[in-house]
Amino acid sequence: MAISEGPSPSEATGTKAKFPLSDCIHEGTWSASVISQEHNKLRLTISSPPHAPIGLYKLSMEAVTGSHSHTFSITGFILLFNPWCQADTVYMERDDYRKEYVLNQQGVIFQGSSSYVYKTPWNFGQFEDGILDICIELLDMNPKFLKNPCRDCAQRSSPIYISRIISAMVNFNDDKGVLHGRWDDNYKDGINPMAWIGSVDILRKWKKSGCSPVKYGQCWVFAAVACTVMRCLGIPCRVITNYNSAHDSNANLAIDIYRDEKGETLRNMSEMIWNYHCWIESWMTRPDLKPECNGWQAIDPTPQEKSEGTYCCGPASVRAIKNGEVNTKYDTPFVFAEINADVVQWIKKNDGSTERLSTKTTGIGIMISTKAIGNDEREDITHHYKYPEGSTDERDAYKRANHLNKLHSTEGPPGDDSLKIKIKGSPNMNKGSDFDIFGVINNTSSKEQSCRVLLTARTVSYNGRLGPQCASKELPSVSIEPLSEKKIPLRITYSQYRDHLQDSNLIKVKILLQIQQSQIFLMAERDIYLLNPEIKIRILGEHKKFRKLVAEMSIKNPLLVPLLGCIFTAEGAGLTQGQKIVEITDPVEAGCVVTARVDLMPRWPGLHKLVVNFESDKMKAVKGYWNVIIGE
Repeated sequence: MAISEGPSPSEATGTKAKFPLSDCIHEGTWSASVISQEHNKLRLTISSPPHAPIGLYKLSMEAVTGSHSHTFSITGFILLFNPWCQADTVYMERDDYRKEYVLNQQGVIFQGSSSYVYKTPWNFGQFEDGILDICIELLDMNPKFLKNPCRDCAQRSSPIYISRIISAMVNFNDDKGVLHGRWDDNYKDGINPMAWIGSVDILRKWKKSGCSPVKYGQCWVFAAVACTVMRCLGIPCRVITNYNSAHDSNANLAIDIYRDEKGETLRNMSEMIWNYHCWIESWMTRPDLKPECNGWQAIDPTPQEKSEGTYCCGPASVRAIKNGEVNTKYDTPFVFAEINADVVQWIKKNDGSTERLSTKTTGIGIMISTKAIGNDEREDITHHYKYPEGSTDERDAYKRANHLNKLHSTEGPPGDDSLKIKIKGSPNMNKGSDFDIFGVINNTSSKEQSCRVLLTARTVSYNGRLGPQCASKELPSVSIEPLSEKKIPLRITYSQYRDHLQDSNLIKVKILLQIQQSQIFLMAERDIYLLNPEIKIRILGEHKKFRKLVAEMSIKNPLLVPLLGCIFTAEGAGLTQGQKIVEITDPVEAGCVVTARVDLMPRWPGLHKLVVNFESDKMKAVKGYWNVIIGE
């Protein structure tokens, strides 16, 4: 028997091997044994070494007749990583972990804001028809394979190597990758990133287009597609959401934000804080690092910064990140800053001088989230990435990460802690409604305080890009009595934000306060998430394999104007063959309900998730899902 993998197989690289038929399988090496023989047909069991490169193999047999031998091809097979095998570098001991992080074809991704976490359903679909072939083609399209296929195929035994390839190939920036990233709200020649509900359609579009990039993706789309590919190849994987995620462009572990005297961000001087950012974690050993670095590795396919000349990121050991060990491969300093940078706020005054407004060590990297095992709830894994904020361990890790002495100065103007400010929302902050936001000022001193107050609200994208102002209030002098609280309302109306609200449904509210006695500035911000209407889903029919079901989807128009061009899109691994799209030709009047139906055909028993997206001219990316259990 013989196996070979790749266009230039060789025994030296582990991509070619010869072995005899034997009575039993020999673990740890290539071997084959006969299960049964009927006429001219053989049933064989093939065993591979646990560290063999993954990929498409050819199996052939040499038949000897007298002094002549003939080699003929038998079949081809695809070898994957095996998290059930103890000797495999991706071995995962717990069965419930393997079911969730390898076998589960559906899930949720967390979006919204830290003050309102929103669940977005996603169809990973790693076992859907054709996806495995696409994943293998993705590997074969990477520039390292095109340059040296023999070396590339030999390195495919390493999940470290594979994860860097996938991180680079999910974006198209350096290669013929899957997704074109775009964040400027101009998606007319493609698909709005918010509209996607699964990886399957994206990967099939990439394949069908001749490996041209699919337009468009943003961080959770990059992460979800990478998760599909990793699970398909046998590497345990999950999607991570980091709220208040920093983008440290100068690698000093501090995010400097400059503002004018009205509190407006000076973008050309400031670094970015994303409302949330998504990446993936994959489970593997790290023989290139110390044993404590085994386990979950952070991998980010969103193109932000180059790593070794390519737009990719990771794998970075989550344990190394927590301990501030930023000298470990790969890209650990960047991920550490995303979850643990300090934030330094500056005021650039009208006279040109600059004054430090505040230094916060606790605002970045909060509520780091992933889907819980076995259900759709949120699991908070912040403690995996960092010690408790402000603790000695957390500050020690921060100092350790600053081994290059890039610590910024923490000296600033004299503080005034007699006034505390925050922003409070109101109930029922729904898209299409008018609502109030409150600036809350607490005077903790025994003296009356006077101050200038500015309240503003602007639409904002999830990655921190501000849109137009939609409400403001300036009070030149406000008196706060001793030991008292004052609420200042700010009315935000639909007519003010409707034309500027982005699909992330976020509004950033800011309160800037200047104490008149000391001239000290105080500032607080909060991102408000506006709720979309609920998509109601009913599954009609007998919930059994190969029995036709009907999904009924409905949504109520919450706006005061009609909705035009309404479209329902539904898909679900094992429920639909591809996407089901229903276009609604008639306008949906204000306050009315629109309903659509699609047929489903369950192909295997177990838990399935039907994922639904609703689009219209005035409401985009409204998501819903329904879990259904299919019997035999």
